[in-house]
Amino acid sequence: MPSRPVLYLRSAIYWILQILALIPVVFLLLLSFPLSVHTRYKIGVNYARANIFLLKHICKLELEVKGKENIPAGAAIAMAKHQSSYETFALQVILPSQTWVLKKELLRIPIFGWGLAMIEPIAINRAAGRKAVDQMVEQGQVKLDEGRWIIIFPEGTRVNPGKNSRYKLGGAIMASRVDHPVVPIAHNAGEFWPRHSFIKWPGKVTFVIGPAIHGFGRDPDEIINEVKTWIETSMEEISDPARWNR
Repeated sequence: MPSRPVLYLRSAIYWILQILALIPVVFLLLLSFPLSVHTRYKIGVNYARANIFLLKHICKLELEVKGKENIPAGAAIAMAKHQSSYETFALQVILPSQTWVLKKELLRIPIFGWGLAMIEPIAINRAAGRKAVDQMVEQGQVKLDEGRWIIIFPEGTRVNPGKNSRYKLGGAIMASRVDHPVVPIAHNAGEFWPRHSFIKWPGKVTFVIGPAIHGFGRDPDEIINEVKTWIETSMEEISDPARWNR
């Protein structure tokens, strides 16, 4: 393991290059406004690829993906563990064209939010309750029918490794109303890029893609329990408590 000064230096270089990479991508996205959202997505995803590249070659943080054979041919709802910022980049590299369910406040962030708006996420007001869920289902149906995956973090926020959090029902309600499968995804990114951490620890982040779960017409509680059971069981296999409090 490199010394702390080396880790800080690597992470500082990464942060600088990450910011520099964001500006031209957002500029191109804004120019591409008249084009289709699929074309805009192809431009925007290059930012995710750049981050995965920089993290690998500067911070020595590699990506390993298991279960690729479980990725269905058509659009699906991905429900993933949320520990870090790393998965927001990695999922774009791993899965086909996608959009995200996220809090609308993110669209107000200068530069980053402008670029995010260009790929038409499902931006909800989390305080709106049932209205937010109905909006998510309505917009999700349209995007899935267009062939775009929906990315949902059912925990709603980043949760530190080793901690438990309630899985919210919104994504499961969507899954019960649209005829597209749910794909559960587990990963240990928080052990290498901890929440609110400046340092990016070297190593190999493991993503595990689970078998598709068909939720159409089922009870949302039943769906979310199946998703949570699969994800949390998989987390036990890929997690290392020695990396939880670095």
